[in-house]
Amino acid sequence: MPTTMRKVTFDDGAETTLERWGENGPAILCIHGMTSSRRSWTRLAEHLASRYRVFAYDQRGHGDLASRTGPMTLAQCTADAAAIAREIGEPIELLAGHSWGGAVALASAEPIAARNVLAIDPMLAQLPAAWYGEFLDELRELFSLHGAARAHRIRELYASWHDLDTEGKVHAVASMSVAPIVGLRDENPAHTWDLCERALDYPLPLALVLPDAAESIIPRDCYDRLLRDAASETIVTIVPEGDHNLHRTAFAPFVAALDRWLETRGLP
Repeated sequence: MPTTMRKVTFDDGAETTLERWGENGPAILCIHGMTSSRRSWTRLAEHLASRYRVFAYDQRGHGDLASRTGPMTLAQCTADAAAIAREIGEPIELLAGHSWGGAVALASAEPIAARNVLAIDPMLAQLPAAWYGEFLDELRELFSLHGAARAHRIRELYASWHDLDTEGKVHAVASMSVAPIVGLRDENPAHTWDLCERALDYPLPLALVLPDAAESIIPRDCYDRLLRDAASETIVTIVPEGDHNLHRTAFAPFVAALDRWLETRGLP
């Protein structure tokens, strides 16, 4: 599907790429997670492009912005999302995010006056040191490869994914280093990244789409509270067929759940 791309400059001078799918309809803005990029949304954007204009951009340290590896604070990430919203220059009907991007979406929606929020297994709390240790070890091994060798290894690792999702991953990490992941760990103390209470009492219409608890990055106590005590305008949907990347690993049930929720919101 043809897309349009343009450069957008963040408040500190970092320049990212903003991509758009679709020509008509309300605006959707999508924010990717760790080791992903704007192209991680390609398959979802193509599903929605007959009804919406879907926008996505590369966060710091990823995709076309791999060379700018900081600051990586949640506050900086939300400022970047606000800059993108200003560039779009119209109401954001739906602000969507996955993992780290889900946290950014939850924190950014009110400041940018988004009307609805979709969070796919969002990073509601800072992740444990052991999680980062294992993840960084895997990335250092992968990033020891360069160019075509790195791309080939990505295609091997994600051979079970749809081709569009695999190529999105290739784009995301083509020139990436571990620095932005280290920054997300070290620049965000746990007390500055705890969105569980916010998610429980979220002030905007919110769809939380989650895998089973064992596959989720949300702490188990928070996960259980979301199922039990979420605000009246929050819909929590479990997609057991997928993992943390369920918009890629369980695409059909994920988009079915999303389309049902959009219909309840009176959206096309």
